[in-house]
Amino acid sequence: MATDLPPDLRSRFRGCFLGGAVGDALGAPVEFLRHAAIVARFGVGGPVDFAPAYGTVGAVTDDTQMTLWTAEGLLRARHRWETRGICHVPSVVRHAYLRWLATQERVPGLPSHVRDGWLWEQVSASPGLGVPRAPGETCLAALRDPRVGSPDGPLNHSKGCGGVMRAAPAGLLVPAHSAFDLGVEVAALTHGHPSGYLAAGALALAIALLRDGEAIPDALTAAEDATRARTDGAETADALADARRLADSGLSDLQAIHLLARANPPAGPGWVAEEALAVAAFVARRHPSDAERAIRAAVTHSGDSDSTGAIAGNLLGAALGEAALPARWVATVELRDLTLQVADDLYAAYTGARGWQARYPPA
Repeated sequence: MATDLPPDLRSRFRGCFLGGAVGDALGAPVEFLRHAAIVARFGVGGPVDFAPAYGTVGAVTDDTQMTLWTAEGLLRARHRWETRGICHVPSVVRHAYLRWLATQERVPGLPSHVRDGWLWEQVSASPGLGVPRAPGETCLAALRDPRVGSPDGPLNHSKGCGGVMRAAPAGLLVPAHSAFDLGVEVAALTHGHPSGYLAAGALALAIALLRDGEAIPDALTAAEDATRARTDGAETADALADARRLADSGLSDLQAIHLLARANPPAGPGWVAEEALAVAAFVARRHPSDAERAIRAAVTHSGDSDSTGAIAGNLLGAALGEAALPARWVATVELRDLTLQVADDLYAAYTGARGWQARYPPA
């Protein structure tokens, strides 16, 4: 669905968040299905509307949950900096992730200041925020570790997509020149392989540039170039380059997407970070003005459909705004109102407005 007028800035924030949620929800029922099984159930084009998953229709997964907690941590860090003039952002974001962890399993000894804030208060009233939805084992294990993961002090050697799929808020809250590094810091809390956190940096940069009005091809090319300039960035940059070349090829969406599966081709693409980002980059480049077509392509394959759908939705939503997303998806996606509130709070913080601080204690 294309729009005639460019979206305003608030619409880009909302579109990025809603796009991620609807892509996640469209992919949730098919995340663990092979392409043949998807076709047998939904037809050649894959799902058109939300299907039952996790006992409801329009359910989101850990991808949307962790994206919301990422935003919550970043907003609390912003508030802390504004009020106290000092803040270690990764530590504050990690506390947000501990709140998420406490919704997934019992966390002995969790400090009381970690169990506070507006988003934590929403857990009991919003089942989709506070129940396990196939959480990534790498994220769980890393957050059980008392250390704070970083590129210089990795907790593991994982490059699973659990770091990149939650990184979009890092691209919305800060200027473009800071977005890559913030995306890296956020992902490195749980994922220690360079591709695991550099893919998140690349996504954050692309989101920041789209927020600022750059066209999708230009934003993705800038992210590719910035990644290639980083130490150990070649693997992720090569995946983005493959997506760029395949977008201009004569291959079908499905053929091209499956060619992006390098780590384990039989398992399909997207289980590792650079592949998940590449699938989203491919559909965004090929269908830059059609969010529905792009997101449907992003979930209709044999790989990690909810994560590739979520990242694609982040990109298309940031580029085109919320009005470009199918209204039938937006109306029924789980956590819609909560997602919009967090997006609006990020927008308010980015533009210097007041009012959001009450929901995000400075700790």
